Amino acid sequence: MKTRTEHDLLGDREVCAEAYYGVQTLRAIENFDICGVKLSAYPKYIKALAIVKLAAAKANNDLGLLSDEISNAIIAACEELIDGKLVDQFPVDMIQGGAGTSTNMNANEVIANRALEIMGFEKGDYDHCHPNNHVNLSQSTNDAYPTGIKIGLMLMNEDLVANLKTLVASFRAKGVEFSDVIKMGRTQLQDAVPMTLGQEFEAWAENLSEEIERLNQNAKLFLEVNMGATAIGTGINSEPEYSELCIKHLCDATGMPIVLAGNLIEATPDTGSYVMYSSAVKRLAIKLSKICNDLRLLSSGPRCGFNEINLPAMQPGSSIMPGKVNPVIPEVVNQVAYKVIGNDLTVTFASEAGQLQLNVMEPVIVRSLFESMEMLENAMSTLRERCVDGITANVDHCREMVMNSIGIVTAVNPTLGYEASSRIAQRALSENRSVYDLILEEGLLTKEKLDEILAPERMIKPQKFIKA
Repeated sequence: MKTRTEHDLLGDREVCAEAYYGVQTLRAIENFDICGVKLSAYPKYIKALAIVKLAAAKANNDLGLLSDEISNAIIAACEELIDGKLVDQFPVDMIQGGAGTSTNMNANEVIANRALEIMGFEKGDYDHCHPNNHVNLSQSTNDAYPTGIKIGLMLMNEDLVANLKTLVASFRAKGVEFSDVIKMGRTQLQDAVPMTLGQEFEAWAENLSEEIERLNQNAKLFLEVNMGATAIGTGINSEPEYSELCIKHLCDATGMPIVLAGNLIEATPDTGSYVMYSSAVKRLAIKLSKICNDLRLLSSGPRCGFNEINLPAMQPGSSIMPGKVNPVIPEVVNQVAYKVIGNDLTVTFASEAGQLQLNVMEPVIVRSLFESMEMLENAMSTLRERCVDGITANVDHCREMVMNSIGIVTAVNPTLGYEASSRIAQRALSENRSVYDLILEEGLLTKEKLDEILAPERMIKPQKFIKA
């Protein structure tokens, strides 16, 4: 392999001549073989880092700190990264020591070497464009890195919310499809009162729809950044006008209303926005898991369970039991939810662990958040495409269970009164007979009036009382 020699604080190293990254990235590759997930796994994160470096270059040029030639080359290199190029040049593990320095330097080195090529120089010829002196000018890892994280999270939140909206639409469509399917509602796994299957699906749709606002609301916390804070928030090695200019260029590059934090010393170690957003992601995961529990329960059987709905058959369910088909899609979504809940706990511990003017645990925070978001996106797509869209209802079975249920006695309670209704319910249970037949047998209501009270459309929404 052809190499080039690069040096850093610790000495000289040979770097692959074709690589756009440099010696500090090489050391990070060697030091951090931890989770096996590289920066390259998240192209939008790389895009966000490039946006930060682009804005910094423009601000430094505005201030006369970078020549037009160098700044234009850096900007051009950043634009290529923003367009999705050179993603494979980010081989650093997501989980790393150093508070994100390896990530920042990976970006600095790739951008510097691509800028050198654009200017007509060889990779590694850092006299003309240096990763630290030029690409990282007026910055520290401690402001550039978290700003990149926050922009990356904003970009990924857009995808997560779009995916969630599509899943909500699928549940709503099933709500319409099943609007006339009468079934028994249940509380504490016991018969409650009738409802429609459509109402059940619409409730799930509404339950998930609430999370769209929660995710977007919490993501807005990422709009406050600390660019210009440099090392600890004092702004050392940046000019007074730098922050304002950099924020302006960040807004222009992203189209987002990004603002500078009011107190940069406070903002530099603060990870509160990650905690808040992680909680919203966890909340979505919990709701998805509960819905999947319901789907599994309602489809249980087919002969000895609820058997109210049929989930699409995805694969044979057993290596020993012929004919068995399992609810594998809801099951996998449950497991994703458990992982997201665990990641939220990781974010909590990592956020608490910061000391003094910096939180060095940000790498595991961003890894946890990115993983949760990616897994939830995949889980929601899978749930929609391979489960929800193909669900069918066992209409006759649902109605039969309603008519045989003790729970329909609640519908006659306003007419017969609680005492008579309780007596009928007890008789129905002890004698294994239907509420309907017993009411007629005791002459409590005429068949016509009883049929009117027990009409499906009367039992699923508020109605005027009918007198006996």
